[in-house]
Amino acid sequence: MKFHIFLAAFLFSISGKLSSGQPIVVVSHERELNVLRSPNVIIINMDDMGYGDPVCYGGSPYKTDNIDALAVSGIRFTNFYSAQAVCSASRAGLLTGCYPTRVGISGALFPDSRIALNPEEETIAELLKKKGYATGMVGKWHLGQTEPFLPPGQGFDEYFGLPYSNDMWPVGYDGKPVTDSTVFAYRFPPLPLIDGNAVIGYIRNHEDQSTLTRRYTDKAVGFINRHKNKPFFLYIAHSMVHVPIAASPDFRGKSRAGLFGDVMEEVDWSVGKIMQALRENKLLENTMVVFTSDNGPWLIFGNHAGNTSGLREGKGTAWDGGLKVPCIISWKGKINGGKVNNNLLSQIDLLPTIADYCGADLPKKKIDGISFRKLLDGNDTVVTRHELVYYYDFNNLKAIRKDGWKLSFPCTSQTYNSPATIGADGFPGKYGSVKVEAGLYNLYTDPGEDRNLISVYPEIATELGLIADKYRKTLGDGLTGQKGNEVRSPASVDFKK
Repeated sequence: MKFHIFLAAFLFSISGKLSSGQPIVVVSHERELNVLRSPNVIIINMDDMGYGDPVCYGGSPYKTDNIDALAVSGIRFTNFYSAQAVCSASRAGLLTGCYPTRVGISGALFPDSRIALNPEEETIAELLKKKGYATGMVGKWHLGQTEPFLPPGQGFDEYFGLPYSNDMWPVGYDGKPVTDSTVFAYRFPPLPLIDGNAVIGYIRNHEDQSTLTRRYTDKAVGFINRHKNKPFFLYIAHSMVHVPIAASPDFRGKSRAGLFGDVMEEVDWSVGKIMQALRENKLLENTMVVFTSDNGPWLIFGNHAGNTSGLREGKGTAWDGGLKVPCIISWKGKINGGKVNNNLLSQIDLLPTIADYCGADLPKKKIDGISFRKLLDGNDTVVTRHELVYYYDFNNLKAIRKDGWKLSFPCTSQTYNSPATIGADGFPGKYGSVKVEAGLYNLYTDPGEDRNLISVYPEIATELGLIADKYRKTLGDGLTGQKGNEVRSPASVDFKK
């Protein structure tokens, strides 16, 4: 029946062109159908992958041929930021198009956390589901660990993965079960593997961890194969390269770059399998693929962590090493490939951009993201975003950026520099703590945030400070004790139910 409808429409278009004298261009049935249907969307969100980890961003000596191929076929962004430099908050921002503090999520939720992403917030999945999309998620959720706060309660038809980080389990850094009640990990329950809303097993040791990348990939490919004949949204949130890192036997010891290199090559293999599934199902020309990471690397783990390509600090800080992440967007035939773009953008901008392409309505409640569709469509001169705020801790506004300038506010920050120590081989070092003074940095000429220019350009610092005051009014600021008048509440989790 669908083919007959298509054929009738196609013949009608031909008759119109014949009567008007226009030339007839014959295209394949497959391509014509792809043009007519709404685009598929796949977001691949890595965990703790640093800005400098993919080879196309400077990583080495391992190989990431499939990620690099995405960059060749699409756009590689060099000023792309997560919503916050830590797991749960970052994911809340990506899925809702909001600064995490707007939706009441901060930091990383634990298995016993009493809050979750409020079901009243509309996610990308919910917006696209209203448009008839099949919606699926594979991997780490980390926005609520019980029903109704798991992915099926937030717009996803299908879900397979972990409810939170893969290190939230009663296992020590040595890989052995924790029996000492004074050790922090002792409080954690067994790490559940979930299908839909049901626990189907547990990740109990490092060998189980080594199966995650392949299991996620198999589930993602299966989702693509099952839904190839209708529009779909697939969110793949890998547990790697978050510690404890683990690679399957097929990749273990093969990269010649240690275990971290092995893990990088396995997640790159996963990207290749996703693209192969699209190719085999003839979906490349109708699928937007986004590759990114939730935040910067967890540098305290030394050789089991990635790199920032020279950016300052890493995960858990308001410096660019914590929030600046790789992002590649590829869409065969739609996005001109091989480009590098340095526009300021954030993961909160993905929701409105995807909604724009898919013809979906934006959330009813206010969001902070801005569509950058015009940029993807080839308008290289358009500037979508001028400002970005850096929140961390509970709700502390630690810095603000406008175009190339970044103003940091006096605060206390964790540091990976002295007096911190760096660990190795799966064991962490110890954080340091430093007092941060007010600072002004030109990120165009000083991406490492090494040269404080606040005494040279006080007028720019004043301008950014006034802009920050507007965000303090709406989103609040724990550093100044100001409550935001646009902050919404997260959901409350009741473990008794």
